[in-house]
This record gives sequence, C-alpha cells and structure tokens, in this order.
Amino acid sequence: MARAVSGPPGTVDVVDDVASAFAQTIIAAYAARPGPRFVVALSGGPTARHCYEHLARAGAGHIDWSLVDIYMGDERCVAPDDADANQRLVRESLIDPVGAVGSFHPMSCDEGAEAYDRLVTQVATFDVVHLGMGPDGHTASLFPGSAALDAPPGRLVVKSVDPNDRNPHERMTLTLEGLTRASLVVFTVSGEDKHEAFAAISAGADLPAARVRARQIVWLVDPAAAGRVGPGRGAVPPPTGPAEGDG
Repeated sequence: MARAVSGPPGTVDVVDDVASAFAQTIIAAYAARPGPRFVVALSGGPTARHCYEHLARAGAGHIDWSLVDIYMGDERCVAPDDADANQRLVRESLIDPVGAVGSFHPMSCDEGAEAYDRLVTQVATFDVVHLGMGPDGHTASLFPGSAALDAPPGRLVVKSVDPNDRNPHERMTLTLEGLTRASLVVFTVSGEDKHEAFAAISAGADLPAARVRARQIVWLVDPAAAGRVGPGRGAVPPPTGPAEGDG
C-alpha cells in the first residue's frame, strides 16, 4: 500500500517495499512503451541491487528482455569486475538472472566521457532512468558543489568527482541535461540515513537530486526515509561523514 506525500518535484509515494514498487513501476512502463524497444538507464548502490533482483523475478512473463536496451546513468572509474563497479552490480542482479538482454552499454572511464556522450546522443529518449539518492542529496554522480552540475549546454555525459570527499573514486555520469532525455525518472530511496536529505529536498533545498527534470518523475520512498518530511525550508545535510550509497 502506497501513500502519497508532498515532496520534491514529481510524484512521491511512500511504500513499505521499495523494490517491489520499483518492479511494478518498470513492468507498467514496459507495457506502456511507445515503441518496440525498451530503453533504460540504471544505477548502482544497495537499494538498486535489491530493486533489480526483484525486477528479475517479477518481470518473468511480463518483460521480453530481448527488447530491453540497458545504459548506465553513472559509473565509478574502477575495473569492470571491481566490487564497486555499477556495471558489475547490474550484471549480477539483473542481466545474469534473466539470461540476456537486447543490449548492454556499460560506461568505461578508459574510453572517456566523450565516447559515452556520443552513444547517449544517439538515444532519442530513455523510457526509464533509475536513480537513487545519497545521504548528501547526490544522485547519479552529481554531487553537491560538483562541477558536473554545471556541465556545458549539450553535454550529456561528463567525468565527476565529489568535491566534499564523501564519495570515493572518480566517476562518469549523465548530466542534468542528459537526464532530461528520460520519459520517466524513478527515484528509489530507502533507509533512515536518507531522511535528512529527503526532508531537505522536500522543504526546498537546492540539492542535486532536486534539480532532476524529466517528463515524469516518480519517487518511491520507504517510511524510514520519508519520516514526517521535515525540517525547515532550505535545510541541507551537513557535509560530515561518508555519503557513499544509493546516489
């Protein structure tokens, strides 16, 4: 059972099981896709892993995975099989369990942001972009104060680092302009450690996750992250402690 609450731009649903709600949202988006293919951009983090594992199970009989083309919303500049690699997470939690997908386009920091930018330029629309949010309010690899937030017009993919040193590794990420290519952005936010950032965004704080724009945005938030949706308008989580997680 979901309950709607006020919050950041888009529709916010507080759900007991974020992974289940995510899977049902993706299945519905697949069924309503306007063309023969289903093009998605995926993310990393523990919440994403649970979401993809659930989708792999729930999508059986509902999604023809040969019609699904998977891109990445961001990636850490580590080896493809590194434990921190988002592409490894996507392979292990979704692609391997379903057997195969139509195509998979991992990001490669070695090939450079320009190469992936050219690839994304060829994608007219992402049917779905899946995003998480870190405790500092970052999403994809767009961190508070990051130069990636001010990418030049027309740039869809850039390299990024966290200027606050709360998230390790150099990254590659879709820019805010790149995210606008989504027909639907689905945020999944879970855990009490996300409540302060979610509450701040709901109150109007200018955190990266609040800057995302798309044709439709849906936030799936568990009760621990949603809380009572305080604090005062414009409050921003202090830049202390690690923030690595679901961004």
